Amino acid sequence: MLEKFVIKGGKSLKGKVRISGAKNSALPLLAASILSENGLTLENVPDVADVRTMLKALELLGVKYNFKKENGIIDIDSSNVKPCEIPYDIIRRMRASVLLMGPLLARFKKAYVYTPGGCAIGARPIDLHIEAFKKLGADYKVKEGYSILKAKKLKGNFIYFDKVTVTGTENVIMASVFAAGETIIENAAIEPEVVDLCNCLLKMGAKIEGIGTKSLRIKGVESLKKINHTVIPDRIEAGTFVIAAAVTKGRVEIESVIPSHLDTFLSKVKDAGVNVEVKEDSLIVDGGSTINPVDIETSPYPGFPTDLQAQFMVLMLKAKGVSHIKENIFENRFQHVQELVRLGADIKLDGNTAIVKGGKPLTGADVMATDLRASASLVLAGLFAKGVTRVHRIYHLDRGYEKFEEKLIKLGASIKREKD
Repeated sequence: MLEKFVIKGGKSLKGKVRISGAKNSALPLLAASILSENGLTLENVPDVADVRTMLKALELLGVKYNFKKENGIIDIDSSNVKPCEIPYDIIRRMRASVLLMGPLLARFKKAYVYTPGGCAIGARPIDLHIEAFKKLGADYKVKEGYSILKAKKLKGNFIYFDKVTVTGTENVIMASVFAAGETIIENAAIEPEVVDLCNCLLKMGAKIEGIGTKSLRIKGVESLKKINHTVIPDRIEAGTFVIAAAVTKGRVEIESVIPSHLDTFLSKVKDAGVNVEVKEDSLIVDGGSTINPVDIETSPYPGFPTDLQAQFMVLMLKAKGVSHIKENIFENRFQHVQELVRLGADIKLDGNTAIVKGGKPLTGADVMATDLRASASLVLAGLFAKGVTRVHRIYHLDRGYEKFEEKLIKLGASIKREKD
């Protein structure tokens, strides 16, 4: 059933909001649970559509779990896992299902996962994953749409990624934990979510050096044990609420965050004139200031995150002047631009750069969500647009934001979910 958000703009957000666990951390951690014959217990797991899809994939493999959604605890039993096929329907709903390749290959020396294609924000091929698996000793072929990986044994090797890949790094880390000898990964992704995965595997008994750097060394072990691990806070959700407070001229305390994960983003937000007080595990955002135009370029961590590009563009619609937003990660991540234009935004595209002329009032209209972060940007725009904004196809947003409208309502927003 399709649903939409109906938003009445003009309300200043005030109060406190608690940030959920990171969806992009929970997914590889859930995949990693099958590396231990006894499973894994995770805390602070967000109840979002992508997590539910990953759990469905794990169920197909034989995993049993108990998800206490009220406190975000999942207890996973992976003792009866068998490497069966991960069908197209799962991959279609969530591309991160490819993260099951690495742990299946590590534990069973074989994996069958339907080959993913591109998605709304651009092509994201898995060729870097496959080449790395081959270097570890796996044979690869595609049959009837399935990527089939098999190996008699896995052996450590030197792996260099020509391009930084988060899921590729995570997949290869998991594939390497049981490989004989040592695996070296150069030009590894260093996102906080990758670090979170490594720290969890370390507690389970893996031997990993260089965590948080672009050079990882993994020494193969015989087995991993079951442990408890807490998922890190979602830096993208935190950044989204920073923008929400700023564009509504509100005052919001954002709790349960790791501020250092947002250093680059917060630097740009402060350059824009937003007052942000950084505490040990929270942020206090005062959005009463005049917004200045700021140029940004997305890049891998610790650069400006592509997952906050669309939201920052909405902030720039409030700026008095022209800003330039350059997208360097995905070639098709400006689909929200035309929808923002429907609301009255003045944005022109020049290749992979959006030229934003801010300071013009927005008026509510019907807009269509095209991907997860685009959805969030349209909601943010609706919060300060004059009149009523209806955001359609919000199932995109439900993939990665837990109880988004409930949190906004508690802060004073006028937003409700309706059947579409």
